[in-house]
Amino acid sequence: MKIAEPRQTFVAPPERQPSHRFALFNLGFRPLYLGGAACAAVALAVWLLVLRGVPFTGGYLLKLNPVAWHAHEMVFGFAAAIIAGFLLTAVRAWTGMTTARGVTLALLVATWLAARVLVWSGPAVPAAVIDSLFLPAAALLLLRTLRRAGNRRNYFLVPVLLLFGLLNALFHYFTLAGAADFALRCVVASIGIVVLLVSVIAGRVVPMFTANAIPGFVSRRWRPVELAVSPVTLLALFADAAQVNPFVVATLAVLACAVHAARMVAWRSYAVRRPPILLILHLAYAWIPVGFALLVLSAAGDVPHTLAVHAFTAGAIGGAIIAMITRTARGHTGKPLAADRRDIASYTLVMAGSTLRVFGPLIAPQFFLFWITAAGLCWIVGFGIYVMAYALPLCRPREDGKPG
Repeated sequence: MKIAEPRQTFVAPPERQPSHRFALFNLGFRPLYLGGAACAAVALAVWLLVLRGVPFTGGYLLKLNPVAWHAHEMVFGFAAAIIAGFLLTAVRAWTGMTTARGVTLALLVATWLAARVLVWSGPAVPAAVIDSLFLPAAALLLLRTLRRAGNRRNYFLVPVLLLFGLLNALFHYFTLAGAADFALRCVVASIGIVVLLVSVIAGRVVPMFTANAIPGFVSRRWRPVELAVSPVTLLALFADAAQVNPFVVATLAVLACAVHAARMVAWRSYAVRRPPILLILHLAYAWIPVGFALLVLSAAGDVPHTLAVHAFTAGAIGGAIIAMITRTARGHTGKPLAADRRDIASYTLVMAGSTLRVFGPLIAPQFFLFWITAAGLCWIVGFGIYVMAYALPLCRPREDGKPG
């Protein structure tokens, strides 16, 4: 006689609920995105107060040269933190191997944070030394993971970060030596490094993200353009930093503008309308050819050089940063890859601030301080919204229970 088997009732496994453990130092993007965004808001707030004549005490750069402090903190404070956070996170995805976390990551962040305080308060020499350690330390942590994984394709990122760090050290050297002009040239050269990184990373991810977000969307990669993007970008911005013959700068800038514009045509950026989390990437990248066009006009003496600089820094770098820190934060905390109202507000404010800073003084230079103030307030609120929206998610484990 056949005995019937008892009926089995399927019981769904319980959903993994996020714990309440502190997760800020689980992965590089968490503390460095949060710190970088807060740095952008605070540093710009201080800069606007300085422009209004509010006195600030301190033992180093803010007191010695407020313009140099503003330029340094936006590039070597804000942008450097985001770049390090992005690379320490991306390399984990590229290699499948653990990057800096826990105590190691906390020490790296502590170095960056101590540098932000010391560059303001002094003493000058310890400030210069500690600030100059951050990027080389991040490069060595990156190299350690890449070597363990045998990921030779991305080895180039290590010398790029080391060059970025060398320019920071040279900035401090020239500042302490009283050569403010050479210090600011180091900042302009470092902007070239950051724009190069933005263009390289965008070339990898923007076409892919676009195809994933818009079914049936076809973009192209033109090999001659892709081969020319990096060298032309770096040559043009380094020539500008070195203040070589204006005709040489203008010629290289024309080539760079054409190459980046051609790249966007190949990507069909003009056809992208939504979703916002994708559109902001294309809008941010569009500031690169705009920046080179302004650099051509600057070399010809038709527009102030600072407008070209801010097209690269506020427009391209700032726009790319707000685009990537929202996307990465959402993806790596288990949230849907769709911008919410706070993200869209951040995108709008950062892009509006960039537009006001670059084109306001061009249209009505007599209202220069107004344009700077309006642009700065947009950025302060834009990055402030990011900090408020993502502070808790970045401190907590992923919502889906996965590591990272």
